[in-house]
Amino acid sequence: MQLDQLSPRTLRDPHGYSGKWHFYPEDVLPMWVADMDFPISPAITQAIMERLKERVGYPQTKGDRQLLELIVQQQSRHGLEGLTPENLLLTTSVVPAIYASVLALSSPGDEVITQVPVYHPFLNVLAEHHRIARHNPLLPTPSGWEIDFEQLKHLVTPRTRLLMLCNPQNPTGRVFRRDELEQLADFALRHRLWVMSDELWADLIYQGQHIPIASLGPEIAQRTVTLTGPCKTYNTAGLGGGVAISHNPQILAAMAQVSKGLGGHPNVLSMAAWRAALEHAQDWLEEVRAYLKGNRDFITAFMQQHLPQVGYRPPQGTYLAWLDFRGAPFAQEIHKVMLERAKVGLNEGRMFGPQYQGWLRLNFATSRKLVQEALERIAGVMQAAD
Repeated sequence: MQLDQLSPRTLRDPHGYSGKWHFYPEDVLPMWVADMDFPISPAITQAIMERLKERVGYPQTKGDRQLLELIVQQQSRHGLEGLTPENLLLTTSVVPAIYASVLALSSPGDEVITQVPVYHPFLNVLAEHHRIARHNPLLPTPSGWEIDFEQLKHLVTPRTRLLMLCNPQNPTGRVFRRDELEQLADFALRHRLWVMSDELWADLIYQGQHIPIASLGPEIAQRTVTLTGPCKTYNTAGLGGGVAISHNPQILAAMAQVSKGLGGHPNVLSMAAWRAALEHAQDWLEEVRAYLKGNRDFITAFMQQHLPQVGYRPPQGTYLAWLDFRGAPFAQEIHKVMLERAKVGLNEGRMFGPQYQGWLRLNFATSRKLVQEALERIAGVMQAAD
């Protein structure tokens, strides 16, 4: 792949297929929504074309059995053992599964704990369905983002039902260590909480190792549903596809019940793409992951040299950079300033938690040249303000 050859001219397709590249005016570099600018694996393209040669009727109710077996094998490589296809519930994507988890494992008026900042559907589902969000803010330490276990233990009340975990973490890029996950698991078991763990970014890690919280023991496995899918790793967001995984069949049954009539049947092209990704796209993934790590390291060096006043901790996983502009004179309008002056479209911090005004999320899954151009535009605005 020629990942360095990407350019706005080629990425802003004339048909308007890309939501990322057609959301902002043409003079804006879009570094926001979390998909990659890279072409997908040829193996995935071929699998979709081959599948279209067959009948595109209704699939098997539970989905492609071979895909389910491959997902079981993938989870085993992460350390999540003892699964069979019966422990999997295919979903249209991870976001509907987040909603189904909350609806199945809590009731209106219940309290739900999550670390913040966090992927905004975590917060949206709680507000929209009348759950009470209890925030456990991650601590920005010199060594990186850390869970505040002291604050966490004061959040539990008799109405607390669910712990929502994002690991690898969006937007900070933290990959939680085993000892941290063990403390979270002990906390959940001690207070009889259900756990929803969004592990969508598990195969995009540069430091550390992905450890599913459900892999830490049979007790926590019985109280956990793990959510994942192919879209971040293989850049197939437009195809959809996700899976809920649990050793506890009652959790999956409850999720299926609250989704009844809403979720739809598994998508045959999504399943074909996902299966091809797991079987034939590992070389593609290795190349992309290495390129993303290079982008991450480039950002780290650039920030140290040209933007030391902007808070930044290199992500251990994901292709997201979480940037702290609270020290800027225009921190309260930082998203608007960067959009209008720098011509860079980023995600506004408040969507990841109301206390994150002054933060921005940058997606670096594009060519290094475009990453550099975006950072230089941002640096120009910051220098002009000094």
